[in-house]
Amino acid sequence: MAEQPHLTVVGAGPAGLAGALAAAERGVRVTLVDAAGRPGGQFFRQPDPALGADRKQTPHHEWRVWKRLRDGLDRHRATGRITHLTDHHVWCAERDPGSTEITVYALAGATQEEGVTVRSDAVLLATGGYERVLPFPGWTLPGVVTAGGAQAMLKGSLVLPGRKIVVAGTGPLLLPVAAGLASAGAQVAALVESASPRALLRRAPVLAAQPGKLAEGAGYAARLLRHGVRVLPRHTVVEAHGTGRLTAVTVASLDRRGRVRPGGAHRIACDTLAVGHGMLPHTDLADTLGCTLSGTDVRVDSEQRTDVPGVWAAGEATGIGGAALALAEGHIAGRSIAARLHGNAPDPCQWAAAARARKRLRTFSAALDSVYAPPPGWTDRVADDTVVCRCEEVTAGDVRTAAGSLGGSDLRTLKLLTRAGMGWCQGRMCAPAVAGLSGCPFTPGRRPFARPVPLGVLATPPGQRLD
Repeated sequence: MAEQPHLTVVGAGPAGLAGALAAAERGVRVTLVDAAGRPGGQFFRQPDPALGADRKQTPHHEWRVWKRLRDGLDRHRATGRITHLTDHHVWCAERDPGSTEITVYALAGATQEEGVTVRSDAVLLATGGYERVLPFPGWTLPGVVTAGGAQAMLKGSLVLPGRKIVVAGTGPLLLPVAAGLASAGAQVAALVESASPRALLRRAPVLAAQPGKLAEGAGYAARLLRHGVRVLPRHTVVEAHGTGRLTAVTVASLDRRGRVRPGGAHRIACDTLAVGHGMLPHTDLADTLGCTLSGTDVRVDSEQRTDVPGVWAAGEATGIGGAALALAEGHIAGRSIAARLHGNAPDPCQWAAAARARKRLRTFSAALDSVYAPPPGWTDRVADDTVVCRCEEVTAGDVRTAAGSLGGSDLRTLKLLTRAGMGWCQGRMCAPAVAGLSGCPFTPGRRPFARPVPLGVLATPPGQRLD
């Protein structure tokens, strides 16, 4: 009897779960590797069981979809078809020389000092995305958190990040964050969105093709209205204030060019600012494996295959589009992987419905991207003494000097000149800001490792192996 083909899925969010289930249901042995302690990713993040939360206290929607994914995962884990490795942080992946196998390296446990290797016939990268936060004076004050961070605290720990909160920035994530915080009992002083409602109206025909999405947005808006949350469209936070911690923010109205209107600024008292300016794909592992990127996204074909044999990608890594798009892409990838690992030619008719959903949702996401772009004048509001790279304490003035008189013309050169991006996050947080302030193109940096690795793990033979 031929050995059962083996797939490694990196990431247990919507895309990873959909891909793992689709492959397992078609006779593929799956190892699901995830950094979190429980499956679901950010979208389906669940409260810790020790909190004893009931269904009504779980602050997310799409419960039926989550229940189907969770039950499917439990069923396949019970039969041994899926092995779920929680608290495993993947730091590298590579194709084995002279072999068709791919090896994934991870750090296990809370201390992340135990090395684990997983060898398999194929890999599905469902690594998700991360938030883009652009700097402004005061953004490093305690009390300033990312919008996704505030949502994660609420979903995972049922904890409010503060009592009086301003939600600000741009992007479709702000609406559910503000609605969720208000419903949980926080006083949301304002929802500050830099995008213009007119931009949404100009794309109404495309947006109307997804009535479910519009109904979801309308539901969030109704909750904001019910809780008396003030919504400030075409506004932005220009400064955060406080000594020791956040006490207020200054917001200003924007003109049609994204510039601050003279005399249009006012203060809002708050103890927390949840801020975000959209999402970016996690592409470190794809880049390490040699996958081609299209801009900031992993390039894939109609089967979600990358241009590296044996490597598929799905979800936010291939372009930010939300959970529904991630589910469709993960399902397509899982079916394609199963067919090809069994030596069969995939039949696109088997995932035709998912492919149609993928096309509609990609069009919808592209329309949203054109609306929710950071205002073009944001760099003008960043003073020279504003810290841009928090890891290395590099200021906006340092970046401007390096790009000007020192001749830095790309992110790598600016990194060498200023140390921006040399810290723990390796530029994931500051690179968009450095690019914007310097005028350099924003291109994801190529890194040998996707996360910091203890020298002891690199210096010792591979730890536990799962083949």
